[in-house]
Amino acid sequence: MLPEACVANILAFTSPADTFSSSKVSSVFWLAADSDYVWEKFLPSDYKSLISQSSDHNRSFSSKKEIYRCLCDSILIDNDRKMFKINKFSGKITYILSARDISITQSDQASYWSWGNVSNSRFSESAELKTIDRLEVKGKIQTGVLSPNTKYGAYLIVKVTKGAYGLDLVPAETLVKSSNGQISKNTTYLCCVDEKKQQMKRLFYGNRQERMATTVEGLGADGQRREPKSRDDGWMEIELGEFETREGEDDEVNMSLTEVKGYQLKGGIVIDGIEVRPKCLIPNLE
Repeated sequence: MLPEACVANILAFTSPADTFSSSKVSSVFWLAADSDYVWEKFLPSDYKSLISQSSDHNRSFSSKKEIYRCLCDSILIDNDRKMFKINKFSGKITYILSARDISITQSDQASYWSWGNVSNSRFSESAELKTIDRLEVKGKIQTGVLSPNTKYGAYLIVKVTKGAYGLDLVPAETLVKSSNGQISKNTTYLCCVDEKKQQMKRLFYGNRQERMATTVEGLGADGQRREPKSRDDGWMEIELGEFETREGEDDEVNMSLTEVKGYQLKGGIVIDGIEVRPKCLIPNLE
């Protein structure tokens, strides 16, 4: 018996997930759940600026709900150097910084890195390592562009080529540091273990590998070897660390992966970028 405007006002205080489910209650709820008033509340405050920066900025939208769905599908912004998206049911914000938008050691040197379009990449260019002895990857983001009061994780998105070498001899160091004092650091290997390759390395490197492994073990809190994890999009990801955003704060968060202690040559890793996303999201399912 409630009027549609009243139902819309109530739904605006809930969540996108609640609004989607409430639309099935009755025709009044369905109309209210489609209203611009409701979806304006769920959109990021800077959504107009984001759309104006996108590669599809001339696209017209029939409703605020359509804009919301567009942002759920993700958009490229900042001259296609970043990707922005929101989770359909929680409305939480995710950013992906492309390889061109982060700092990679000597990535401007053709003898060390090659740039090109890679299958399944979100961006026009990814960076493939030819050979190098010191690897450093750094990125940064302001918490003000993210969802407030949310725990975030930072992930380096990578692929390992068939001809890769030197990536699993010494673990790399990962670090996420916020200007408000939050620090998250760990170690991880750059590729997954291959037992046959490990046997060859033991024969080739001998005691050197054992000595370095005892210095930095690259193990998680559970004692298991930390290494890249597979993603649904055909890539792999290395967790760099985590941090929390706070209402009203705009802190700079620096994220990095470095492997500078082994001094052995390595190559065959492809870097697509760094993803900064909320942890423990509601699954994005229909």
